[in-house]
This record gives sequence, C-alpha cells and structure tokens, in this order.
Amino acid sequence: MATLSPDLRSTPERRQNSRFPFREEVRYRTLKSKGETICGSGETVNIGSGGILFTTEGKIPLGRKLEVAVNWPAWLGGTCPLQFVAIGSVVRSEYNRAVVRIDRYEFKTRRIAPTPGPILVK
Repeated sequence: MATLSPDLRSTPERRQNSRFPFREEVRYRTLKSKGETICGSGETVNIGSGGILFTTEGKIPLGRKLEVAVNWPAWLGGTCPLQFVAIGSVVRSEYNRAVVRIDRYEFKTRRIAPTPGPILVK
C-alpha cells in the first residue's frame, strides 16, 4: 500500500474557492496592452468564483490583463443566450492553457448566428 510522503500530506490547498468542471467555448483578448495584443479562442476546463482555467492558442504572459468571454449554458427567459464576461489577470500560464483570476464579471446577452433558411427556387 502506498503512503503519502509527509511533505504531500501537509501541503494545504492553495485555492480559496472551489472550481467546477465546465466545458464551454471561450474567447479572450488583452486589455490596455502596452505590448503585443493577444486574442484567441479555446475552451474552459474549470471555473470558480475566483478564476477560470481555459485552453489557449499559445502561452499568455503572466500578469496580462484579459477579458474572457464564455458562452453560458443558461438562456435568459429561455429565449436569449447569455455570455459570462470576466476581466482579470493571468496568474498561471502554460503553452496551451491559462488561469485568469477574476477581478470583475458580468453577464451579457449574446447574438444568435442566423440560421440559413430554405433556398427557394422559382
């Protein structure tokens, strides 16, 4: 039977807020950047009240201020799709994923792409 080393048993959880598995489309972009503008899309991995872990198209520098827009699975009144928009700083970054600590957020309505209708031939 394997046992945990004393170092691993005594390591406290660093997160103060729980995260929940959550897979939805995400778009991100830098805000007020003095350097290169970064934007892209990916997918959320998990989300909590303190932060969002999501996939990226490349490594994003630590400390960068981002706007992260997530397609929300609930609809307003069952008819209007919602989007969760958070602003925060990148606190962890790897080649293909990043964590943004949420400083502020809001829910916005999002547009529905028009679905093509039938082609009428006369």
